[in-house]
Amino acid sequence: MDILVQPLNRVIRAAPGVNLLDALRAAQVPMSYSCLSGRCGICRCRVLDGEVFDGGREQQRPLDGMDGAVLACQTYVTEACTIEVPAPEEAVVHRARVAKATVAAIEPLAVDIRRLLLKVTKPIAFSPGQYAQIAFTPAHVRPYSMASLPSEELLEFHVQLMPRGRVSGYIVDQLKAGDAVKVSGPLGAAYLRQQHTGPILCVAGGTGLAPVLSVVRGAVAAGMRNPIHLYFGVRSPRELYGLTWLDQLRHAHPALQLHVVVASGADPAAQRRGLVTQAIEQDHASLRGWHAYLCGSPPMVETTTLVALGKGMEPAHIHAEAFYMQGD
Repeated sequence: MDILVQPLNRVIRAAPGVNLLDALRAAQVPMSYSCLSGRCGICRCRVLDGEVFDGGREQQRPLDGMDGAVLACQTYVTEACTIEVPAPEEAVVHRARVAKATVAAIEPLAVDIRRLLLKVTKPIAFSPGQYAQIAFTPAHVRPYSMASLPSEELLEFHVQLMPRGRVSGYIVDQLKAGDAVKVSGPLGAAYLRQQHTGPILCVAGGTGLAPVLSVVRGAVAAGMRNPIHLYFGVRSPRELYGLTWLDQLRHAHPALQLHVVVASGADPAAQRRGLVTQAIEQDHASLRGWHAYLCGSPPMVETTTLVALGKGMEPAHIHAEAFYMQGD
């Protein structure tokens, strides 16, 4: 049975019922993967023609894919088909694992945001923009995005405190420096594409700033010269944080333009009033040829995605991570 792999325009042979990721790897097709269980989303690809058995549909978040998107590790080939894979030069393989870690510090960043620093016993390989699952106890487990770089000694996370939040409440009231935790990862497909040389749109809502910081820090560390427009949106000034880091990045990367957007109560001298989608609409007639990294609440990610698509951005160039807030 033939599988036509695009954009490589290459035909590979596979037996009926074979796992798609196994078939791609056996044929030495460059393909990103990590957890092999359908959780990380990194091996996402697209079925253009033909039928497959998609065993991972329930594990994908609503905003994770476009039409025909599947997870290769959870997909089985049942007939001849055409599969579109990401650009081979952007393939990354960070095998997901569980690492022991110790809490190094818990610091306030804003009224309802904490900076969590963890020291892992053995470094975890990841790409800027990815996230990990943190188990503070067996009953207190949540995913958080790294704000740090893989080369740094400590893993940095930004925690939004939720009203009556069981896990965030545990972090504030009980977690302390020196406590042992477990970190599982990396997870997530919204990682920095270092081969891209065109303009970059970064949009962060609230603690979505964490992975966006990692992406921009990663671009600077890799020597990328791409123009970057970073939009940081919050509801009120009390939610603002990280402005010193952003200013430092602006000096380190002269092609970085920073837009701080506050929905209500903005300081006209330093911030823009409204929503990030409104600011993007005002600033850009076209986003054709751009890549986007969108991190924040599902409504923000969804509306920004629609704006980007409407301005000509390719769906495959939108790398999004929606933060599903859990208050239990």
